[in-house]
Amino acid sequence: MSISLFRRRSLQKIRRAMALPLLAALLSASPLSQAQPAAREPEQIRIGFQKSAVNLVVLKQRSTLEQRFKNSKIVWLEFPAGPQLLEALSAGSLDFGLTGDGPPVFAQAANKDLLYVGAEPPKPESSALLVQPASDIRTLADLKGKRIALQKGSSAQFLLVRAVKKAGLAWTDIQPVYLAPADARAAFERGSVDAWAIWDPYYGAAELSFKPRVLSTGSGLSNNNSFYLAARGFAENYPGTVLNLLDELTKADRYVQQNRKEVAQLIADVSGLNLATVHLFLSRRPNPSPTAVLSPALVADQQRVADSFKELGLIPRAVKVADIVWHPKSAPLAQQ
Repeated sequence: MSISLFRRRSLQKIRRAMALPLLAALLSASPLSQAQPAAREPEQIRIGFQKSAVNLVVLKQRSTLEQRFKNSKIVWLEFPAGPQLLEALSAGSLDFGLTGDGPPVFAQAANKDLLYVGAEPPKPESSALLVQPASDIRTLADLKGKRIALQKGSSAQFLLVRAVKKAGLAWTDIQPVYLAPADARAAFERGSVDAWAIWDPYYGAAELSFKPRVLSTGSGLSNNNSFYLAARGFAENYPGTVLNLLDELTKADRYVQQNRKEVAQLIADVSGLNLATVHLFLSRRPNPSPTAVLSPALVADQQRVADSFKELGLIPRAVKVADIVWHPKSAPLAQQ
């Protein structure tokens, strides 16, 4: 090989060696070749919960979300019932929360900008119509003309709607008395109302405290579904965060099922509820109770709630539940 040919080949090798780092640098700067950035997290996640929100309470007390979302400030706010929680959510004071089946229907009818993002399995045994032990109300038909305490716009309202219909009565045949749970209990105990439509843990606390008679549970009347809702902007801007929240809720449920005694004590300490009450209402929850996005069957079930309220004139307009159901790209569906 001649010296000139050797020099030419050596120069070519040097040029190729120098070009490789430059090419790599150019490729790494290209949007097509860059690895996808980690999902953006919000600065804060404001979560609304009730005493009945077992999995959320577990996440709160164990600081699980603070560990999962290290770049977000987790803010917890407690509410006595779903209507108040969704009012805060629609007003921009919350990002995420749990309610029963009634509140989202009333919120949608009032044009509140929120989305159904998840659900737990039905809990029909976790709500009930209560009467005094010596009451002359023996059947659902005996509710005619009676004063019945309930939280307006709550899951208890749908339970009562279904009970009235099953009895062959009209909504106008009863006298609904709209009270928050604590006020409803006080009215019920002093005899100012004849019956009380309520859910756990208030139901369980009353059952153990003054032993009312259960006229009917939700079984055969209402599935008593629980829904997770989010502000539309939050779900659309942070879909990964919402999916991670649902994932943590399912993990929390597994923890509840595997550590029942510990969780019962934890909830009792936080809520001020009697330990026996906590064990009672935990026993009425399905095992397991995973959280997932809404299935078509669950959407249809919730549509029946909405249609019932519209039929009775309890909401100002008809609503289509499917219009505000969140559809992430990939997620398991909730059970019905």
